[in-house]
Amino acid sequence: MRKVLIAGAAGAMGQKAVALVNTMDGYDLTAVLAPHLKTDERARYHLANSVKIYHQLDQVEDGIADIWIDFTVPTAVYKNVKFALQHGFRPIVGTTGLTDEQETELVQLSKQQQLGGLIAPNFGMSAVLLMKFAQEAASYFPDVEIIEMHHADKKDAPSGTALSTAKLIDQVRQSHETNPAETESLAGVRGGDYHGIKIHSVRLPGYIAHEQVLFGGAGEALTIRQDSFDRQSFMSGVKVALEKVATLSHLVIGLENIL
Repeated sequence: MRKVLIAGAAGAMGQKAVALVNTMDGYDLTAVLAPHLKTDERARYHLANSVKIYHQLDQVEDGIADIWIDFTVPTAVYKNVKFALQHGFRPIVGTTGLTDEQETELVQLSKQQQLGGLIAPNFGMSAVLLMKFAQEAASYFPDVEIIEMHHADKKDAPSGTALSTAKLIDQVRQSHETNPAETESLAGVRGGDYHGIKIHSVRLPGYIAHEQVLFGGAGEALTIRQDSFDRQSFMSGVKVALEKVATLSHLVIGLENIL
């Protein structure tokens, strides 16, 4: 029986993860980290009486779990994952907001600790395929922009998926000049810039998670789009991560790398 701790268990994604673990054979939800979850709210959050509730990171006890699932917030994720690795937990991380430098440090720490884990900007299969297809298309269409659309409560911008898409495109994209005469009459109107790839973030009620990658060429255009209409769609990827994390020798970045 593999023991699981869920950080951010009271949030929308955390609750989906709780439901998933509760239905998986061979896995036992033993603890949650949720700063504002009260012990008398167990029934509301579908937590058995045996589940330990921690309100602070430094309260988490060694050995309480084997796997650490993190669906928290960008300001907490780095400290959480570092703590998990230092205390023998295998992390599965869906929280975005880690910098490249932080990811590099955490991967190195995982190798030192000889602990496998996964950091995934998106657990949805459609998003993983979008990134794969976008990277392939970028070899033929170097002129590209990304539009990501998320719910109004999302705390970070751009989304981790959009930034990961840009990084994958940048690996294969031919270098070329942008329009040197371009000006902005409204600051920021052209979006963020990752090595010349423009990224635009939309935050509106009613959306969940959506991304478009727009390619332009001489006389033609290509648009690749994915839509996540329900957070339940991300759980197929989390399930894969739970099943494979014990086989990983270090922290892996991207769900596509363990499929």
